[in-house]
Amino acid sequence: MKLFYKPKNGYIGDVIPYYDENEKRFKLFYLIDWRKDSEAHFSNWSWYLSETSDFLNFYEHGEVIKGGTENDQDYGIWTGSIIKVKDTYHAFYCGGNILFPKQNKPEQAICHAVSSDLLNWKKIPEHTFYARENIYEKNDFRDPFLFWNEQDKEYWMLVTARVKEGPPKRRGCLALYKSKDLENWKICEPFWKPNLYYVHECPDLFKIDNWWYLIFSENNETTTHYRISKSILGPWKSATNDTFDANSFYAAKTAYDGARRYLFGWIPRKTGKNDYNNWEWGGNLIVHEITQNTDGTLSVKVPHTIDNALSNEVKDDLIPIMGNWKIKGNSLTAEASDSFTFALTEKKMPECCKISAKIKFDKYVRDLGIMLRVSDDHENAYYIRLEPRRNRLVFDMFPRKTLYPRYTVTSIADSSFIPGHERPIDLIPGKTYQIKIFVEDDICVTYLDDKVALTSRIYNFNSGKWGVFANEGNAIFNDVKIFI
Repeated sequence: MKLFYKPKNGYIGDVIPYYDENEKRFKLFYLIDWRKDSEAHFSNWSWYLSETSDFLNFYEHGEVIKGGTENDQDYGIWTGSIIKVKDTYHAFYCGGNILFPKQNKPEQAICHAVSSDLLNWKKIPEHTFYARENIYEKNDFRDPFLFWNEQDKEYWMLVTARVKEGPPKRRGCLALYKSKDLENWKICEPFWKPNLYYVHECPDLFKIDNWWYLIFSENNETTTHYRISKSILGPWKSATNDTFDANSFYAAKTAYDGARRYLFGWIPRKTGKNDYNNWEWGGNLIVHEITQNTDGTLSVKVPHTIDNALSNEVKDDLIPIMGNWKIKGNSLTAEASDSFTFALTEKKMPECCKISAKIKFDKYVRDLGIMLRVSDDHENAYYIRLEPRRNRLVFDMFPRKTLYPRYTVTSIADSSFIPGHERPIDLIPGKTYQIKIFVEDDICVTYLDDKVALTSRIYNFNSGKWGVFANEGNAIFNDVKIFI
């Protein structure tokens, strides 16, 4: 059992989730990266398949739609979607050939394959179609998302594309194609052309009650966003918080099992396994459950199967290290009106665990939260920090990377927390908040109050104790527990 799945050989990239109603299992098609020594495998991709019913245990089928030769449009089988019509499954995907632009051929096209069992696929090359070059740029035409439009009684396909006019970094759009038979496609006006980003990758569209939701990922921020509308035709409006996770959760797409809708994305690795290095393509699967708020906006929470997987409580008392504390069992009160205070466990954290607590604070507190993998001298630690004055949840570490090489990393020149590792949430004094933190090896995923998720890599500090802290204010931590 693993909390954050990756294939046995390689790393998981874009996921194309499909829920099999007959088997009651999620079939996760995905791109795989065999990267070695920081050399990405971006060319001859294939679709691989793993299936699961609980996001913890996976059965790997291996390669199911194989990339072609260097002379084929689908030299690489890139992201797409799957739809079932009667007894036939249809996969529409991007056929990508990074060698073709040098031959003055389009790099990307939309391709079609069919199957009766999701395992054995037959490609239909004659159904391949390309970007209309008088409207769209020919080398950015990918990630088709297909669905049946019940109102219009036809199939609609959204395609990641770029219009040919406008500021180069704002030409991203979603092209729209319509079909009655999945063979002949009519080009329409762009489905969404907001003049926002370079490109909108991995689109997804679904409806909950009276609201439509449009999901896309933006690769400059490595972030998955969503938009909301009362109509499938828009206008598509941005929520105050239009993301599901930090900039370490990408290319997320959804699947619905009849009761719950889940969001499947991946956390990238970092070069050299260093917290401060650049993100690398491909990593581990992260699954969030999507919930709808009363105003129609979306939140995420931990899937119940993952939450329940770690249920054996480990007894380990928290001991005051600095500042004033009142401790009774697993309830701790920090009295730190003008100082930093923290309490730690006696034992080191397990490599795989869940930490949970209920947190309440007064109106004066500057910040508070959970410390992870604290070193014996208390100098090194990761911090999951609530900042009421800024209404955000932050992933942080200390000491931080210095901005000035001539100083040591413990100097006052330390930079702020790792950019992008924050999530907005209203934090109200006197209200109780539930925090759940899931740690496995070099991954940490935090959920706060079933509203926001914050996913992080944790490479630099690989062991240590854990505890709670408060800074310049009073805080109460109830039901502080750790599970394996």
